[in-house]
Amino acid sequence: MSAGVLFSLFAAAPAFAVNPGEQLADPAQEARARALGAELRCMVCQNQSIDDSDAPLAKDLRVLVRERVKAGDSDGEVLDFLVARYGEFVLLRPRLRGETLLLWGLAPAVLLLGLIGYFIWARRARRRPENAESLSESERARLESLLSTDGEQAGRRGV
Repeated sequence: MSAGVLFSLFAAAPAFAVNPGEQLADPAQEARARALGAELRCMVCQNQSIDDSDAPLAKDLRVLVRERVKAGDSDGEVLDFLVARYGEFVLLRPRLRGETLLLWGLAPAVLLLGLIGYFIWARRARRRPENAESLSESERARLESLLSTDGEQAGRRGV
């Protein structure tokens, strides 16, 4: 039973597509390459990092990242190289720039507008009186007579 539970836990864990032959000998460089790979989008899968993807292009990008790390490039230099080659889309988290300002600002702007709209609506709802239009005495008497007449007719019909 416990073996089955352990197997299901390991089967449900995300599988990394990095092959042992791709890994760098230096653990510090490999850790940097893995961190960079987690920030880069697979251009084929589009919703996975290159470390999670089995696509051939993702493998090529992993090898390229490891080559640049091994050559001594900083993390920023590796990312800049890939952005220059593939465009801003290669980053899973786009940088805050003029082109991506709408992407970064749209969600908070919509949230802010929704909150402002809600507060305006709530404020107006509190200001409204409970009985905006009250009945005059003659209207109230007419209403009571109509309701009592309807009640009597319903009693006669057996409803």
